[in-house]
Amino acid sequence: MAELDARRAEVLGHAARTIQRQIRTYIARKEFIALRKAAIMLQSHWRGISACKLYEQLRREAAALKIQKNFRRHTARESYLTVRSSTITLQTGLRAMAARNEFRFRKQTKAAIIIQATLRCHAAYSYYKSLQKAAITTQCGWRRRVARRELRKLKMAARETGALKEAKDKLEKRVEELTWRLQLEKRLRTDLEEEKAQEIAKLQESLQAMQLQVEEANARVKKEQEAARKAIEEAPPIIKETPVIVQDTEKVNSLTAEVESLKASLQSERKATEEACNACTDAEARNAELVKKLEDSERRVDQLQESVQRLEEKLSNSQSEIQVLRQQSLAISPTGKSLTTRQRTMIVQRTPENGNVTNGETKVLSDMTLAISNVREPESEEKPQKCLNEKQQENQDILIKCISQNLGFSGCKPIAACVIYKCLLHWRSFEVEKTTVFDRIIQTIASSIEVQDNNDVLAYWLSNSSTLLMLLQRTLKASGAASWTPQRRRASSASLFGRMSQGLRSSPQSAGLSFLNGRGLSRVDDLRQVEAKYPALLFKQQLTAFLEKIYGMIRDNLKKEISPLIGLCIQAPRTSRASMVKGRSHANAVVQKALIAHWQSIVKSLNRYLNIMKANHVPPFLARKVFTQIFSFINVQLFNSLLLRRECCSFSNGEYVKAGLAELEQWCNEATEEYAGLAWDELKHIRQAIGFLVIHQKPKKTLNEITKELCPVLSIQQLYRISTMYWDDKYGTHSVSSDVIANMRAMMTEDTNNAVSSSFLLDDDSSIPFTVDDISKSLQQIDIADVDPPALIRENSGFGFLLPRSE
Repeated sequence: MAELDARRAEVLGHAARTIQRQIRTYIARKEFIALRKAAIMLQSHWRGISACKLYEQLRREAAALKIQKNFRRHTARESYLTVRSSTITLQTGLRAMAARNEFRFRKQTKAAIIIQATLRCHAAYSYYKSLQKAAITTQCGWRRRVARRELRKLKMAARETGALKEAKDKLEKRVEELTWRLQLEKRLRTDLEEEKAQEIAKLQESLQAMQLQVEEANARVKKEQEAARKAIEEAPPIIKETPVIVQDTEKVNSLTAEVESLKASLQSERKATEEACNACTDAEARNAELVKKLEDSERRVDQLQESVQRLEEKLSNSQSEIQVLRQQSLAISPTGKSLTTRQRTMIVQRTPENGNVTNGETKVLSDMTLAISNVREPESEEKPQKCLNEKQQENQDILIKCISQNLGFSGCKPIAACVIYKCLLHWRSFEVEKTTVFDRIIQTIASSIEVQDNNDVLAYWLSNSSTLLMLLQRTLKASGAASWTPQRRRASSASLFGRMSQGLRSSPQSAGLSFLNGRGLSRVDDLRQVEAKYPALLFKQQLTAFLEKIYGMIRDNLKKEISPLIGLCIQAPRTSRASMVKGRSHANAVVQKALIAHWQSIVKSLNRYLNIMKANHVPPFLARKVFTQIFSFINVQLFNSLLLRRECCSFSNGEYVKAGLAELEQWCNEATEEYAGLAWDELKHIRQAIGFLVIHQKPKKTLNEITKELCPVLSIQQLYRISTMYWDDKYGTHSVSSDVIANMRAMMTEDTNNAVSSSFLLDDDSSIPFTVDDISKSLQQIDIADVDPPALIRENSGFGFLLPRSE
């Protein structure tokens, strides 16, 4: 218990100490806070008083400084103005004197320049006149020669087409004469029918009147006979015999005379009716003969019109062949200027000679068809057909307006080409012998590519034309002799009216509402083969010509863009060769980067054109052909410059060109084989030539090693040219040995004796390196069913066949 009490006292003492410590801490902290607050208040008041005193002192000093500054400025300005006025006076006098001297000198110089200019102008004008006279003489001679060639060609073409045109003119005149005769016979027939109807009506009226008179006379005779009987029966017998008989006999005689006169008049009327009937039969016979003659004339007109159409088709075929040959000759021509300036005349417009007859030339035929249609067709059949024609014309206008805009692409497929193909196939325009929709489409494309520098538009239409041409190539089939001769039309309808009605039934205007059948387009493989007529085949030829034209324009634009850069890439500037010789410092690397800028500019141009083609979904086949020809052009330009300029056949220049070729190789790798193709192989001449320039130990190489291993593509003339023109400006090495040079010279002499061409330069190939079949085989199948039509067409109900089935 004692221990517990001690423990309890210890715990209580500890608790008391803790309480006392906390209370003392609280009291001390409270006193400290109060003391600190009083000190802070006292310090703040003291600092405020000192700050007010300091501010008053600074304000006084600032006022004093401002007064001093203004006074000094006033005194300095007065002194400056006096000096400035005196200086201006002095400068004015000096400048006036200098201006007078300058004016005097310029006046003398101007007079001397005028005298010199007049003298030089006289000398240059006389020299220019002599050059102009010589140039005009040369041009006249050359133009005379070219004109003779063209005249010879035109005469040959005129001999072929002249006979056809004469025959066509004769047949047209014969058609006009027969048409006039036909109209005259129709008028005579209608006049005869009207006269016959009038005569028959008159005879029928007179016959009816005579029959009424005869009936009335018979009725009177019967009444008188009955009255006479009654009178005889009632009268007495004595009186009967004397007076009554005499009176009755007189009446009977008079009545019999009247009856006989009526019979005679009746017979005369019967004779007149018989004569009228005979005249009617004769008129009917004449009408039958006229109908037969009319039918014969219609058959002749049909035959003549068919022969005219046959001649027109022959003329159109010959003209289209001539145009195609001209296009091919223009495409093969090496000059780019003539290619771009003359390609506008490549497109064959359908004229009266090749299918579409103008209004003026078909005036006689139109009059004839209208006359026959007025005779044989009721007016109720013309109104629906006219409405269909107007509706189809509106649809064509909407289509042309739509494709004149940039419709873009739907799933890498050109919308314009798919819409054109669907519309033409649905309207059955390929099966029609005369239509204007093809000409309007061609004119729209021609107006869109008039600006030759707009590569985006050219690439857009290159993609559309290639796709549309592929669809036509896989869908259209030649109709053989049936499409080029009118045999099929003669079998279907013998008369002109029958052929007109068949043409109206088969025209694209009557197919404007055929989308109600519910047939849709799925894929190209599912499409039926269409028997194409001449306008469709001509449209295909024109589209092919446009495709070749657009391809050539894109290729020529890229050539024009890189041609100045190629001239800078063949030879390294002198500063670069000097820096290469001096050392391998950091400055040398900077100069090397600056020199490679020309090659990088070419790479940028190639990348830009590649991006444009990719953005417009140009088929990779056409892109490969473009870049292959561009690399061939680069190879020709660089290699020919290397062979013609000795300063280019140096070691340092070979290293410079080799570095640029490495940039082109890197571009081919980045562009992939899908778009670059075998373009890198087109640089084989310049690559082997540059490899020969930069190779070391040339004197140790034999001719067999050079021709078989190093430069197998180069000819002996080219190797000899490079070997003799080579010079090393970096290490001072020598070219091949004298034995190799001698062997090359001997081989060149043998080639000359064997009549082998000694030309060592390359030629640039500017032809079109593909055909329509190549495009059709290279392009993949296109699913045109899921191509969304543009908004302008989607809003029109006449293009419902373009919408998906769900819509």
